[in-house]
Amino acid sequence: MSSELIFTNCAIILHDEIVHGSMVVRDGKIADISSGAVASGTDLDGDYVMPGCVELHTDHLETHFQPRPKVRWNMDAALQAHDGQIATSGITTVFDALRVGLDGDTELGAAEMSAMAETISSASKAGRLRAEHFIHLRCEVSVADVVDHFDRMKGNDRIRLASLMDHAPGQRQFVSLEAYRIYYQGKKKLSDSEFAAFSERRIAESAANSAKNRRLIAERCHASGISIASHDDATAEHVAEGLQLGISLAEFPTTVSAAELSREAGLQVLMGAPNVVRGGSHSGNVSALDLLNRGALDILSSDYVPFSLVQAAFLLADKQITDLASAVRLVSANPADAARLTDRGRIEIGRRADLVRVRATPGMPPFIAGVWREGARVA
Repeated sequence: MSSELIFTNCAIILHDEIVHGSMVVRDGKIADISSGAVASGTDLDGDYVMPGCVELHTDHLETHFQPRPKVRWNMDAALQAHDGQIATSGITTVFDALRVGLDGDTELGAAEMSAMAETISSASKAGRLRAEHFIHLRCEVSVADVVDHFDRMKGNDRIRLASLMDHAPGQRQFVSLEAYRIYYQGKKKLSDSEFAAFSERRIAESAANSAKNRRLIAERCHASGISIASHDDATAEHVAEGLQLGISLAEFPTTVSAAELSREAGLQVLMGAPNVVRGGSHSGNVSALDLLNRGALDILSSDYVPFSLVQAAFLLADKQITDLASAVRLVSANPADAARLTDRGRIEIGRRADLVRVRATPGMPPFIAGVWREGARVA
């Protein structure tokens, strides 16, 4: 049976402009966009309608599965709680980041990560999720058995993206050893001697394993049709290494030079929306706003705060750093294009009706008043 929605009196955020008018959704797709009001339909009181956000890298699921140290929540319940927050944050497509290769930064084990991947797959097939979920494997290449963990998970049908990362101190995200100490010693509650031993072990693991494991996982990704991202590139050598491995996305470069070199090489550059909202990196690396001003930023990721995507887009426009249509592309069209999802990310006739109704009040965070996925209301 055919289904139809009509929205009128709304500010529709298209790819390059904002149209004040009306929209028709039919059978889950955008059927018509017009300026001006229509006699029938739901009056949105002048609110914005933007395309649903596409989130490529969020670590947020882990906090629902392990809400406290030593606590494990039911995986299906944890996923549904995460999914609820994702949807109400205006995200209609999400790549849940799962760890592959455990570096001592988590209590979670490889078996639990594999089980979570299967939970995402089964819940997706059963239609029990509001947003559409894919899987992003966060591969800690410094860990000796990361390739074994990858092989354990690579057959999951929801895996579309893998990032190659190395969080050992003294390079990439943690060029500053002091920043590494503040982050890890406080988080793990280590004494000075325990922290020194932890750092030495991580540096040795990186030297022994990273180069080989990067190559092996990249080979497996290409064979399986999984897109590859670099992570925390800081130098020209890092960028060149990623290009040689066939990456298509540069996640969270930590320096201006690495971001600009990635952009010049044709890679899309992703940074954290919390970096935008906070006005800078929490670990002292390059500012996303600086990269945006230099034309070296394509995509924003919510990372650890789902709501930060919509919040950052409207903040950028409110502060007149960029226009609203351009800001919204950072959280919708650009990540959809990077993930090769050609049916979503834009409000265009024929595309999926993944839509977010946003009420903007000066001086306040934007309020999400409704979310639709393929024309069905999910929040």
